[in-house]
Order: sequence, then structure tokens, then C-alpha cells
Amino acid sequence: MEQRLIQLTQVLLDKTRAAMDQYLTETKKEGYEVDFYGQVKPFADEIRSLTEEWKPLALKWVENNRPKYVHLPQINDTFDNLNFIAVFAFQLDTREKRFTEMIKSIDYVLSTLLERLHS
Repeated sequence: MEQRLIQLTQVLLDKTRAAMDQYLTETKKEGYEVDFYGQVKPFADEIRSLTEEWKPLALKWVENNRPKYVHLPQINDTFDNLNFIAVFAFQLDTREKRFTEMIKSIDYVLSTLLERLHS
């Protein structure tokens, strides 16, 4: 279980960075047109699938191990935020400040969780 949680957490960190990259290098480009079925839906579906496997593992691990700086509400919020950014990364009207704050929050929780899992 713990090894799978480590794998999923790392993949989600990579996907978070991919979402940020999409937003900054593609979505914000002049003339960008969203391809819902070609890009958004596959990316959002993949994030949904990963987070639905990750969340119960993370909740159980945090509950059992009580790691420093990672709490159950953060896992729930990170689950929600990951699913939001999976769509927001492709939307032209996404507010940059809000998006980057979500990314920072997700990155903090996932990185901290990984550190605790490895210690």
C-alpha cells in the first residue's frame, strides 16, 4: 500500500507540473483554442482516476501515521484542487493568481507527503 501511495503521489506531482506548464505555455498563448475532447477530457479523466485511487490510500496513511504538517483535511482539499486544475489549466478565463495558488497548495501537500513517506 505504501509503495503504491508513493508512486501515485509522484505521478500526481508530475501531473500538477504538467497542468501548470499547459496553462503557462499553451493556454495563455494568443490565439489558443481549447480542444475539449482531444485534451481537456483525457487529462481530467486521468487525474480523476489517479486521485480516486490516491485519496483513500493517503487518508488511511495519514490517519495511521499522523505525519507532521500533513492532515486529513489537506488530503481532501488536495483531491478537490487536483480535479479543479485538471480543467482550469485549459480554460482561457482561468485567473492566474488563483490557479498558481492552487498549484502551490497541491505541490506543498504532495511534496510534504512524499517526504514523510520516505522518512
